[in-house]
Amino acid sequence: MTRTSTPGIAYRVEAANLHAHLYRITLTVHRPAFGQRLMLPVWIPGSYLVREFSRHVQGLHARQRDREIALTQLDKHRWEAACEPGDPLEITCEVYAFDASVRTAWLDPDRGFFNATSLCLMVEGQDHVRHELQVVRPDACDLWKVATGLTPCEVDPDGFGTYQAASYDELADCPVEMGAFWSGMFRVRGVDHRFVVSGAPASFDSGRLLADTRRICEAAIRFWHGKGKPPMSSYTFMLRAVDDGYGGLEHRNSTALICNRRDLPRVGPARQGDGYTTLLGLISHEYFHTWNVKRLRPAELSNYDYAGENYTRLLWFFEGFTSYYDDLLLRRAGLLDNAAYLALLNKTIQQVSNTPGRLVQSVAQASFEAWTKYYRPDENTPNATVSYYAKGALVGLCLDLNLRQTGRTCLDAVMRDLWKRCTAGPMTEADLLSSLQSLTGRSYAQELKDWVHGTTDLPLQDLLPRQGVAMVNEPAAMAQQLGLRVDESGGHVRIKNVLRGGAAERAGMAAGDEWIGIDVPAPVATTRQSWRIHKLDDVALHAGQATRLLVLVARDKRLLTLTLDIARDQTLPRLAIKDPEAIDQWLGDAAS
Repeated sequence: MTRTSTPGIAYRVEAANLHAHLYRITLTVHRPAFGQRLMLPVWIPGSYLVREFSRHVQGLHARQRDREIALTQLDKHRWEAACEPGDPLEITCEVYAFDASVRTAWLDPDRGFFNATSLCLMVEGQDHVRHELQVVRPDACDLWKVATGLTPCEVDPDGFGTYQAASYDELADCPVEMGAFWSGMFRVRGVDHRFVVSGAPASFDSGRLLADTRRICEAAIRFWHGKGKPPMSSYTFMLRAVDDGYGGLEHRNSTALICNRRDLPRVGPARQGDGYTTLLGLISHEYFHTWNVKRLRPAELSNYDYAGENYTRLLWFFEGFTSYYDDLLLRRAGLLDNAAYLALLNKTIQQVSNTPGRLVQSVAQASFEAWTKYYRPDENTPNATVSYYAKGALVGLCLDLNLRQTGRTCLDAVMRDLWKRCTAGPMTEADLLSSLQSLTGRSYAQELKDWVHGTTDLPLQDLLPRQGVAMVNEPAAMAQQLGLRVDESGGHVRIKNVLRGGAAERAGMAAGDEWIGIDVPAPVATTRQSWRIHKLDDVALHAGQATRLLVLVARDKRLLTLTLDIARDQTLPRLAIKDPEAIDQWLGDAAS
């Protein structure tokens, strides 16, 4: 594709220094305003935290008519150029890029990656004009290629060259991957899907990943459109494999992903590990966002404000319901059987039930407070908050089962109705209630009040057995019996979280304590015994069925002896298949 007209805004991105992790950006504003103002976003859509990307910007300069002009910083992320209308304004700067996450930017001799929100200054008043991005090949990087969801204008066979976007929003929604990555393609419903992987080991089974991802995409498109076509003309998966990492960020026609390289599929074994299933779930989650949040989106996020927080109480729907469907679509794509799906669902149920904060914070509240709480966890987080991902997924589960058991509809139909009702655009909670009313003939206001805006436990014990799922209570693991979460790295047991109302809290244990040993009294042991512990399993090994122990902890270099009473009667549910036919009607339902 070639340029159709001169862009209003043009960026040139090149590597200033690979070893120093510095990009050089040249911004040209072809029609600047008098005293043109510029800003760098403080957050990136999809990750609800102010991240202050401007802290990595350095060496800002402005030129007009071949002479340097003043550039005044107004606050932490905005500048004003002493320019006049008429002649183009040129801004240059460097950006430090050494964040390996999917949210910001990275540059070293092996790889480059960036989101425009980290590198590209936004020109105030001109965010809706056509933007152009030129990606320059770094010196001595002959094997590098480019992957992005941006529309190409003039690019070489490796993808280096010029791309265009209709607005800053579109530019910000298309990350760029560079490097000597592996690349593969497949086509679904007339849409080309590209998958690129950087950092893969020699054992990587690329064919398996492509085939399984294709099945996920087919299942998602069938879910939303039946036999119709999806809304994007192309799609790009960008996956970075690392020694230890996990995450993803959705975009309108692409996604950036990170996984543990041990979780990639390997050539040879027919059965892949649990880590690969987790990776497929991540792929499914981010792809489902192509519809649920990138197009069908909270009304409050219909127009992004890049200068500060954008609040919504609907993340339980857009992230939570996406979390409900990510594994469910793996089942419908034939990548999981019923037992494997229920095992994953069981983990989510246990995660929420082991979070005391579920009785403190509603998922609507959790959505609104994501900016201050979800992305800033501390030792008290499990006691004060609930995940809008995990509990939101269970709200979706409860709503789906409730609808199915009335015999009138299911959550699949509600999602598709919302897609049409909101014309794939801004959505409110009132739209969801209207859709439910229309499809069922009754109000679901009370269910949403209780499940979404309330803090009582969800009715899983009632709904799951009626769908053919047995809930078998089993003894809780030692961490749940004690009411704590620990870090066992380095051969030491360090307490991360003490859960509200648990045995550890009653004993006086605190986050940051190093748990050194236990004292097991007679007659539990033949004689009184003291043991050094290196992991939590050591407690179960040496304590046996003792209900009271003396524990030795180190706190601020002081040694403390505390009395710990263990709650041996605690149980956790385990899901099992009771009625295979009823479960198949639920998990296998992909009707359009």
